Amino acid sequence: MDRSTGGAVVTMREVAERAGVTKQTVSNVVTGRVRVRPETEARVRAAIAELGYTPNLVARSLATGASRTVGLFVPTVTNAFYSEVVEEAENVLEEHGYHLLLCTTRQDAERARRHMASLASRSVDALLIAGDDGLDDHLPLLAGAGFPIALCAWETEIPGTLPVVTIDYEQAGHLAGRHLRELGHERVAVVASLPAHADRLDGFRRAFARDGLTVPDAMVFPVSDPTAAGGFTAASEALRAHPELTAIFATYDVLAIGALDAARTLGRAVPGSLSVVGHDDVDEARHVHPSLTTVAIPSRAMARQAIELLLRAVEDGRPPVNSLQLLRPTLVARDSSGPVPRDSSGPVPRS
Repeated sequence: MDRSTGGAVVTMREVAERAGVTKQTVSNVVTGRVRVRPETEARVRAAIAELGYTPNLVARSLATGASRTVGLFVPTVTNAFYSEVVEEAENVLEEHGYHLLLCTTRQDAERARRHMASLASRSVDALLIAGDDGLDDHLPLLAGAGFPIALCAWETEIPGTLPVVTIDYEQAGHLAGRHLRELGHERVAVVASLPAHADRLDGFRRAFARDGLTVPDAMVFPVSDPTAAGGFTAASEALRAHPELTAIFATYDVLAIGALDAARTLGRAVPGSLSVVGHDDVDEARHVHPSLTTVAIPSRAMARQAIELLLRAVEDGRPPVNSLQLLRPTLVARDSSGPVPRDSSGPVPRS
C-alpha cells in the first residue's frame, strides 16, 4: 500500500496523474532501476513532493525481490579506521538510494560465524566484508548466498573466489621503515597486532634489510588488546627492556597513541629522545600531542570503490568479477618523528 505523510493515503496512480505520466514511469523514478528523461523525472519528483507521497518500501521489496539494502561487516566501530569505512560506505549507498545493514564481529570468531550464517539467508542485495580478523575461515558459510559479496581491508591470504579492494599493507610498513631509516634510526621496536599485521611488519623489516640491518623477533612486541591501552602496555615493556631504543613503529594509530603515553610516563621526550610512527592516519593522529607521524591509507576511497563494485553487480544482475585492487599508502610526517638522538649507542643487529 502506498501512503502519505499526512492522514490521507496518496497512491502511485495519483502521482502519475499529477505528473502526466504512467504509473510505471513513477515506479521507474522511485526505484531508480530504469532511467527516464530528466524533464520527466523532474515532473514526477515535483508531484511526489506536492502530494507528500511515500512509497511502501516493504511492498516494493516483496514485489521486486530487492531490499535496496547492503550488509557491511566490520570488526568494530570503536576503531576510527573502521568508523571511516562505515561512514563512507553509508555515504555511497545513500547516493544510490540504498540502506546500510551494519554488523560488528568484535574480533569474536563465533559471533562472526553467527552473523554470516544469518546474513546468508536474509534479504540483502549485497554484502561487503571489511577486515579479515577471524573471518577468513568462515567465508564458506556464504557460498550459497544469492547476492554479490566483496572484501576490503583484507590483509591475510587473499581468497581467489571473491573480489577484493584493499591496501598494499606491505608497502605501508616499508614506508614507515624507510622514514625512520632516513632519519638515522637503527635501534627500533615494533608494537604490532599479530598475526593480522604480518604484512606491515614484513614491509618494515624490508626497509631495514635494505641497509643491512635486522629487526629481530625480540624487538617485536605483540598486543592482545588493539587499543591505546594495549599500545601503552606493549610500548612500556619495550622501553623498559630496551632503553637504548630510539624509535617505535606501531601497526595501528591507536597503538601509537598508547606508545606516546608510555613515552611520557617513562620520561622519554618525543621526538627528541624517541620517535613514534603509526599506521592509518585517523583523525585523532592530527590532534594528539605531538601530532603523529603515520602512514595514511585511503580508507574512504577503498570503501567507496568496494561499495560501487557491489552496486554495479546488483544493477547488472550478475556477480562481480573476482579481482584484486590494491590502493597505495602514503607517509605523513608530523611532529612525533625526528632525527636519531646523537647520544644513542649500543650494538645494532646486522643482517
